[in-house]
Amino acid sequence: MTEEAPAKPLAYDIIREGEAAFVKCHGRLVSGLTDGFYTDLKDVASNSKILILDLKDLTFVDSMGLGTLVRLYVHARNAGCELKLLHLGKQLRNLLKLTNLTSTLSAGEEHGITIA
Repeated sequence: MTEEAPAKPLAYDIIREGEAAFVKCHGRLVSGLTDGFYTDLKDVASNSKILILDLKDLTFVDSMGLGTLVRLYVHARNAGCELKLLHLGKQLRNLLKLTNLTSTLSAGEEHGITIA
């Protein structure tokens, strides 16, 4: 019998450049790891014009993680901040399609946004 590898915890780096904030996410955005993420990024969105989440190193998003992205989108929009997602993985793209959120949580790549 093989053992499953432990879940990689969620980590993120926040980089501010003027009125924009870039957040590089690593690990899994899953139940039990979303509250601190939302709280931190809610504050960032409140003080930014654009919030870009780089999800290249995000390995999995569950329903709680998706709910957190939606809550963050709503908060950012109410705060006058635009939320963009970069580097959506296949699993997250499928989840967004399944829940009809693709157009709501639009990808930054479609708008020419790139970060190093």
